[in-house]
Amino acid sequence: MRKTKEEKVFNIINLVFMVFFTVIIAFPLINIVALSFNDPMDALKGGIFLWPRKFTFESYRTVLENHAIYLAFAVSIGKTIVGVLLHTFITAITAYALTREDLIGRKFFEVMGILTMFVSGGMIPTFLVYKSYGLLNNFWVYILPVLFSFYDVIIMMNFFRGIPRSLEESAEIDGATPFVIFAKIIIPLSLPVIATIALYHGVYQWNDYMTANIYVNNEKLFPLQQLLFKIVSENLSPTVATGTAVVRDTTSQSMQLATMVITTIPVVAVYPFLQKYFVSGLTLGAVKE
Repeated sequence: MRKTKEEKVFNIINLVFMVFFTVIIAFPLINIVALSFNDPMDALKGGIFLWPRKFTFESYRTVLENHAIYLAFAVSIGKTIVGVLLHTFITAITAYALTREDLIGRKFFEVMGILTMFVSGGMIPTFLVYKSYGLLNNFWVYILPVLFSFYDVIIMMNFFRGIPRSLEESAEIDGATPFVIFAKIIIPLSLPVIATIALYHGVYQWNDYMTANIYVNNEKLFPLQQLLFKIVSENLSPTVATGTAVVRDTTSQSMQLATMVITTIPVVAVYPFLQKYFVSGLTLGAVKE
């Protein structure tokens, strides 16, 4: 079928806008990478845009000589892995329970869950609750408060409702318990939605710095994003921010940029392999006829 003139014009305009926004997004990122690999003193002169003028690894050597960077990496990786596993499991098992019509009080639990999406206690009451539970300066402050999300539960519930009920009924006739049905039937058929929820929560855990900024003062528990936030917001080099002393021919700006690049590498490396789950996540859990 031949395209009409209006469709061709629309496609051209769409392409122009895509190229325009791609350049707007990509240029600052490329500029940060170029500056981080440029000689720090030479970068102060300006005029560097897409490629380093004097290529060097000096800023990266300085950043990587700080043990706090490795500790922050370990904390970020740990809270991401633990958080994703527990969050996905709790979300999945809750969503499955709420899809079963024989659950007593199912409507009440759904209404209460929806309320949590719109109503919260506020920052100060939340801080006091965390303090009373001993979560301040505790690794579990990254995990427990976000262990459950009713938004993710709704997505999983709608996906589970698309699984034929006859499969569960057949398993029940064979004597399978709800836990067996969940583990051997529901989970294998729900890998796309599980992967999507896990991916979204993993990105959240990796990028989150506000939790540490408010509830954690112990620098040994700082994730990588909080360390980066401290470096950038206080305009300090990583050597000053972490209390170490590494003497190199660098500037605070060059090491801030190098730290930004190092922080971004894991997400950039993983994203191409998981991109399809980001796209499918936009439609998973949608209303089905």
